[in-house]
Formats: sequence, C-alpha cells, structure tokens
Amino acid sequence: MSIEAVKITFDQLNQILLCEESHFLDLKAIDVQPGKLCKFISGFANADGGELFIGIDEDTLEGKKTRYWRGFADQESANGHLQIFEQLFPFADGYSYTFLISQGSPGLVLQVTILKSRGVVEASDGVPYLRRGAQTLPIKTQQALERLRLDKGIESFERKTIDVELEVITTSQVIFQFISFVVPSTEAELWLRKQQLIQRNKPIIAGVLLFTDEPQAIFPKHCGVKIYRYKTKELEGTRDTLAFDPITIEGCLYDQIMQSVARTKEIVEGIPKVGDKGLESISYPEEAIHEIVTNALLHRDYSIASDTHIRIFDNRIEIENPGKLPGHITVKNILKEQYARNGAIVRIINKFPNPPNKDVGEGLNTAFQAMARLRLQPPEIYETETSVVVHIKHEPLASIEATIMAYLDEHKEITNKIARQETGIGSEATIKEAFCRLRDRGLIEAVLGRAKRNAAWRKIGTIDYSEENVISVYEMYPEYEQLVMNYLTDHEEISNRIARKVIGVESRGTINNIFDRLRRKGLIEIVPGKSRINAAWRKV
Repeated sequence: MSIEAVKITFDQLNQILLCEESHFLDLKAIDVQPGKLCKFISGFANADGGELFIGIDEDTLEGKKTRYWRGFADQESANGHLQIFEQLFPFADGYSYTFLISQGSPGLVLQVTILKSRGVVEASDGVPYLRRGAQTLPIKTQQALERLRLDKGIESFERKTIDVELEVITTSQVIFQFISFVVPSTEAELWLRKQQLIQRNKPIIAGVLLFTDEPQAIFPKHCGVKIYRYKTKELEGTRDTLAFDPITIEGCLYDQIMQSVARTKEIVEGIPKVGDKGLESISYPEEAIHEIVTNALLHRDYSIASDTHIRIFDNRIEIENPGKLPGHITVKNILKEQYARNGAIVRIINKFPNPPNKDVGEGLNTAFQAMARLRLQPPEIYETETSVVVHIKHEPLASIEATIMAYLDEHKEITNKIARQETGIGSEATIKEAFCRLRDRGLIEAVLGRAKRNAAWRKIGTIDYSEENVISVYEMYPEYEQLVMNYLTDHEEISNRIARKVIGVESRGTINNIFDRLRRKGLIEIVPGKSRINAAWRKV
C-alpha cells in the first residue's frame, strides 16, 4: 500500500527536531522494537491521542540532547512498524500516517497521528498503557483499569446498583409527581422496573439521582453543586475575594439543574459593568447558561467524589465538572461528536415535563449559537487531568467595524465576502452598512476601478505604490512620523490614542498608517502581550 509522502522545509525539519516530548508527542528512532512501539501507541490511544515521529535519533553528549533525522530507506522498510498499527487498530479508524521527506536529510520519517480510542487498547504484551505527560505508564491494577474503562465510557457507573431500600425511589415525592404524567397510567415501581432503574431488587445509581428527594443523603460528595461568587478577574478566586459563603444546590437531578441555572443567572445579573449609559447589569442568553449547566450535570462522572463547581467571577463564569471527556470525545470534536456517559439519565430526564434537555445531543451547540447571536465571546472548553471546565466570558465580540479595521491592519483591502467570513455575519446588507459607517467616519474608502461584484475597501491613506504622484497625497506623513519618534525619545511606548493627541489627527486609520510606515522602515515594533484594543508601539 502506497502512503502519501510529503516534502517539508528545512525550518519544518528543525521544528520537529527541537520540539519537546509531551503528553501529545513522542519521537522514536527507526530501531524501536515493535513490542515497545505498541506501548507508546496504546498509551496515546488510551489517553487523549497524540503524534508519533519514527525516524528521529537522539544522542546525549555532555548533558546536552541532540537529535538527528535518520528515516526509513523506503516505504517498504517501514512495513514492520505499519503492521503494528494494523494489529492494534484492525478497522484502521484509530490512526493516520504520512511519510515526511526533507531535502538533504536521509530517508523517510513516519509521522503517525493516533486518535483517542473509544475502547481500551492493549499493547502486544496484553497490558494497556496510558500516556501521562511525557511518560507512558502501564495500567497494572484492576482498580486503575476500571478507572480507565469508566473514563472511556465502556463501563457505566450509573448502571451500578446501590444498597438502599426500594422505597427511596418508589415512594418519593419526585416519583409521585412524575408518574402522574406518564402515559398510559401505571404504578411507580412497575414503571421503574420496566425502565431498568431497579435491578436485582435494588435501585441503580441513575434511579437514585433522578427519583429520590435527596440523593445527596444516599450518595454524599458525589452529586452536589457548589456556586461561588468571586469579586475578582484573577485566574483563581481566594477566600478574601469570596463575596459570600458558597451556595450548595441539592435535590433530585431535575431540581438541581433548574435551581443551578436560576441562581447562577440571578448572581450574574447582579454584577455591574460600565456601559454606554453608566453602570449596567451583565446579561447572558439564559439558554447558554441553561444548556451548559444541563450538559455538565447530565454527563458528569458520578463515580468521582466531587461536586460540580460553578464559579462566577467579575469577567466570566467557570463550570467545572468531575471526570474527563468520555469515549472518543475531545475538546476539538465535542461540538460534532456525541457520546453519552450516562445514557439512562439522558434518556429518562427527557421524559420529565418541560425536560431540561429538549434537543438531546444539541446542548453545547445551542449554547454556542446563543452566545453568537448576542455577539458574545464563544464558550471555551478545556480538560484537566480530573475534570472538564467551561468558561463563559462576559466580554462581547469585537464590533463589526472593529473586526473590519483589524483585518485591514494586516491586509491591503477587504471585500464583503471576506468581512462576512471574519465577523460571522451572514447578511451582505449588514456588512455593507458597516462599510458605509466606516466610510462616513473617514476611516476607509472604496478601491477605485473595481466592478460592483468585486468591490473592495481599504483604509484611508493606504499607499498603493502602483499609483503615480502618490507622494503629494502623503506629504504630511514624514512630519507626523517625526512627531511619533520624538515622543518615543522620552517615553517607552505610544498608543493610537496618544498619537492622535500628539499629532493632532482624529483618524485612527491615519495613525495606524503612520505606525505601519515606521514599522516597515524598521524604526518601531508592536509591544507584545497587549490586546488589540490596548495595542501600543515602541522603538526597535
């Protein structure tokens, strides 16, 4: 079988040789034994996936590590290694590979991308391995293997029985209210048995969470919600910045979802922010908070003795959920793929009147869409070793006009089509109106000689070196540039706002052009680490 061979540049070669081995990356020589290679593949597949380069030698001289490119003589020479992948992934859906060629370097390096597996992948020695940082560790104990199977979603903790009396779910107030809506009418215990929520004459954990009045009394430390309010924008809250004692939300799962959403929204709307009309309340689309909280409580790993934590800061909401993403789900594919860790809970809570998960499997997508409609920053999702965290920021997206001007900071011109792609706005008319507003403010102008369907805009004062007599239009620029450089003689940096005061020009676009001219001359550079709205320049 012929595999794609791709030529890479000298810079790309060096990038591979200099990279650090990590949780997602490893480099091996072509001499690596198949049995050892199996362990690395198993480790990546059982963790979060990763990338493996085979054909990189490594020497250590006087404590200094040096790597060399020494690939396979030809594709056939790699057959032994390729067979390992086919043995571990018989359906060829857990990996992909490419041969890399670099001019002047010997042989072909095999680049393998290993995906997070749906099941547990064992090495050729029958032992599953797990990637942790830059190490590949064997899973030796039954407890560790069970933990991996729960993380993968192969075993379902919600289906385990719990040693309590049946009456906790057959005679609770929750089941009494719920069963009155069931069609056709039936008895509570009969319905619970039919739904497999009672097994071997004991309730399963899913049934306890859904239909006991207070599951936290039966299953302490595993199914509560804590809500915090920190008066800070720092990365972590402290006791000093805690606005009040954490709020604990308990009760059946349906009530927990509804109460958590309501309390979170109430607290957030009490946070003041500076707006056009003075202090205003922060406002989120309620469906975004609802869907993210619902998703957290339905899909959390209830085998872990930890609460779901909702932390409300001055500039964001953090929702941290115990347990890693299940199965093959990753942060990158979570909006496209579906995998229910707690299938029974997801299915049965959808039978409640006004169910919290109306569109099963669409929760996070709905949250992202709701934020986008209000032009708020999309939620951010990341995974720690023991939890999944979602950030919902209070910050709005840049306005359409700001996005257009930011694009023109890096490009000569912009069209309606490009502006729609950059802003996420689908309406041509909306973009056209934004162009007109920027034109009326003296910030952009239409590019001459372009047909209507190819119409484009550029910053006022953008120099087109193909035009004749262009110098006369910009005869004041050298004087403006000198004023900027004079200012930087006595100050460390200069922003657009300060430059407008120094020069006496009101147009941000004109100032940006001055900065750009000075940058091209090698006289100034942008100050790193500042947001675009606070951008500043300094002398080179």
